[in-house]
Amino acid sequence: MVKILIVEDDLKLNKIVCTYLNDRLYTAKGCLDPQEAYEAMYNTNFDLIISDIMMPKIDGFEFAETVRSINKTIPIVFMTARDDFRSKQKGYQLGIDDYVIKPVNLDELILRIEALLRRANITNTNKIELGKFVMDANDISVSVDGKEIPVTVREFNILYKMLSYPKYTFTRAQLMDEFWGAENDTGLRAVDVYITKLRDKFSDCEEFKIVTVHGLGYKAVLL
Repeated sequence: MVKILIVEDDLKLNKIVCTYLNDRLYTAKGCLDPQEAYEAMYNTNFDLIISDIMMPKIDGFEFAETVRSINKTIPIVFMTARDDFRSKQKGYQLGIDDYVIKPVNLDELILRIEALLRRANITNTNKIELGKFVMDANDISVSVDGKEIPVTVREFNILYKMLSYPKYTFTRAQLMDEFWGAENDTGLRAVDVYITKLRDKFSDCEEFKIVTVHGLGYKAVLL
């Protein structure tokens, strides 16, 4: 099933949209703010995002910019009460794909979603591109300014995961459970060793850095 993420701080509208989409055989996940959305995206690969603009702490513009800086192809739809040209212009400049004004006609929303998904299926690639930095999940390769940087499969997977969710803090335990599995008797120190290796290999990369969150773990920060 197609998985759709709804980022909307109006709880009632969030539930209405999710219920409508689920009834039409989509799998919709509702989040009340971008931080909750980042956590949901850690656990699930979504096919499309619908986001409000006016939200506390992190607004829809910043959220869309973060998502688009990492994933060039996932469709993003703004669903908002802001009907001014400047908001639309800013949204499209940040890379959103569609702009829907509240109150939302849900039947029209479905038509827009279907059109965007058809387009995304044609252009979808398993790549992360940040300036001169490129990660290609199809052949497990990483390059900076056209030069390939040798990485192990585990190094690739850890970095790909972190860059897919920038600013999200991954605990050592989370990384250990996902990338070591049954080998977790090696201890959490193994995570630190791999992070050190990644930092060394990409120390000259100007697109991102891996930051230590003391007492918790690590996060990727875009520069």
